[in-house]
Amino acid sequence: MKKFSKYISEHSKLIVLLSIVLLIPAIIGFINTKINYDILVYLPESVETIKGENILTDDFGLGAYAFVMTDCKNMKKLWQLIEEIKSIQGVNQVFSIVDLVDVTIPIDMLPREIYSKIENDDESIIMVTFNGGTSDDETIAAVRDLREVVGDASKVSSMTSLVIDTMDLSNNEIVLYVVIAVVFCLFVLEIATDSYIIPFLLLGNIGIAILYNMGTNLFLGSISYITQAITAILQLGVTTDFSIFLYHKYEQAKKDKKNVKEAMAEAICETFKSVMGSSLTTFAGFLALCTMDLTLGTDIGLVMAKGVLCGLICVLTLFPALLLIFDRQINKTKHKVLLPSFKEIQDGCIKHYKLCILLFLILIGPAILGNSRYDVYYKLDKGLPSDMPFNAANKHLADSFSIVSPQIVLLDKSVKNEQIYQLVEQIEALEGIEMVVSPSLVNDQNVYELIPQDLSQIFTNDSYNLLLVLSNYEVASDELNDQIKVLNDLVKRYDEKGIVAGEGALMRDLVTIADHDFKAVNYTSLIVIFIIMILVLKQVELPVILIMTIEFAIFLNMAWAYYTGVELPFVASIVVGTIQLGATIDYAILMSTKYLEERKINSDKTGAMRKTLRLSVPSIITSAMCFFAATFGVAIYKKIDIIGCICNLLARGSIISMIVVIFVLPAMLLVFDKLIIKRKKEN
Repeated sequence: MKKFSKYISEHSKLIVLLSIVLLIPAIIGFINTKINYDILVYLPESVETIKGENILTDDFGLGAYAFVMTDCKNMKKLWQLIEEIKSIQGVNQVFSIVDLVDVTIPIDMLPREIYSKIENDDESIIMVTFNGGTSDDETIAAVRDLREVVGDASKVSSMTSLVIDTMDLSNNEIVLYVVIAVVFCLFVLEIATDSYIIPFLLLGNIGIAILYNMGTNLFLGSISYITQAITAILQLGVTTDFSIFLYHKYEQAKKDKKNVKEAMAEAICETFKSVMGSSLTTFAGFLALCTMDLTLGTDIGLVMAKGVLCGLICVLTLFPALLLIFDRQINKTKHKVLLPSFKEIQDGCIKHYKLCILLFLILIGPAILGNSRYDVYYKLDKGLPSDMPFNAANKHLADSFSIVSPQIVLLDKSVKNEQIYQLVEQIEALEGIEMVVSPSLVNDQNVYELIPQDLSQIFTNDSYNLLLVLSNYEVASDELNDQIKVLNDLVKRYDEKGIVAGEGALMRDLVTIADHDFKAVNYTSLIVIFIIMILVLKQVELPVILIMTIEFAIFLNMAWAYYTGVELPFVASIVVGTIQLGATIDYAILMSTKYLEERKINSDKTGAMRKTLRLSVPSIITSAMCFFAATFGVAIYKKIDIIGCICNLLARGSIISMIVVIFVLPAMLLVFDKLIIKRKKEN
């Protein structure tokens, strides 16, 4: 490490030049990385509903479909609109009342329930199917064209419309998110550092590390829009303290060495030794997300783990080079650190440490209770503005045609018609079922035979029969999830390989998988970080205390949502605890390692703790405030609730972790001093 540090110090201009050159492939990779805006694509391929979606896409051309609501008073214009829709690239089939009129089927021969679903109050529904899946590029382009042809995006209801609205909103917001985070962080850094230039060098270094990280996402193939939106913010908040630590080490080394290059070489070595443990816990915390069955966790986990690695590399290479090149300007712009010393807080922590323990014991119960009872929502469009075209179209479809949640049942061709009729009757008898559309709904089989072949293919092919089940219940609601469970049981009675597919079924699987992922991720992150801390601290007792302290902070953070009645998006509930643990355990490690160092030279635990607090509290507050600054502004501005909620939880979590580490952890260390120090001596 000494040779590496010396090389960096002696070739600062070369390091900066190489870093700038590497930005070219990074930017190219960033631009060409595909962004996914459909969370449902992250469901495992082994899930039955995903298999059903693949069958609908490949065999029926129903992987994606849209309902278009349009004026039907003028049949000629309706026919012209349909022809325009058919000409859109990516459209598979188009079905409407025109298809029935053209074959001279009297409308009054159709069952009333079918007629009410295709025409109501001079308005008619056109059903459009697409060649690709919901989030395929071809389908997205086709739905955009469809919206233009119809002339009113709020009249086109489709899951792809949700993807498009999310895409457009996210693309408009992401740059603003980064700007807000940078401005808030800049303000904190100007207060916390002693030079006006340092914050700009620090943020420039992290900005380059972020671009490296985002550029290498090209090798992952694609990332989610959630990952894209929060990566820069989290990387900024998590890795800022690495840079601050190196700068402080450099300033200290300059006091002992006349040569700035030698001082920097020593600072790099010291920084590497000091931040390896904390960076490993953060790195492991993010990788724990990869244990999720919902591969969105792998998406976020890998990108953020890469971000920590890129940030650490840049702190040990590019940032030292920038400090050496701008050393003169840094010295010229020195100013008094505006961040207070917090001496009163430090004295209070020691004087009232028993009270801190008592408060911990009082709050731990309500924290655990609240952490286990906060409400979670899974409806993907709930976190988007209500005035978006997708939401308006869905409301119109529900109000005018009572189509709320369509589900699709796939039955093997071997299932007899009589069995299908029985199944349809049993499904229709379920509470909340609006109607079931199938060939058997047409009273006269001769009428069904008159229907155009393209239209009849929506119900059957060589391998499967299809039923369209319309429910009155909202997607992702408990009522619909229970209904789908009963529906699935009915289908299995007639066909063991039968599949209930559609958005509602996919969302039900998402709920089940998310509940499992929440437990898996939390347990994995705890175990992995605990093992790393044992290796770093070389004892068991202290890691238990540190993890218990941060877990208490996490419980308080999540319990806040319960006691304030805030409903959280399911993604936030899964990932925030792990991120908060990985990112803020550093505060606890910093304080505890400093305490162990002081106890080696001071037999008085109170004196050792007093010095520990004096040396560590300003650093902990600075790190926490940077993390808070990077996330708080986005949390306030939020237009996409999933992103805003994650940032809000992390902003609050950073402050809660800071308070708990400053007040509760010192009390813990003082109470368990004999156990910790005795074990340390034995090791």
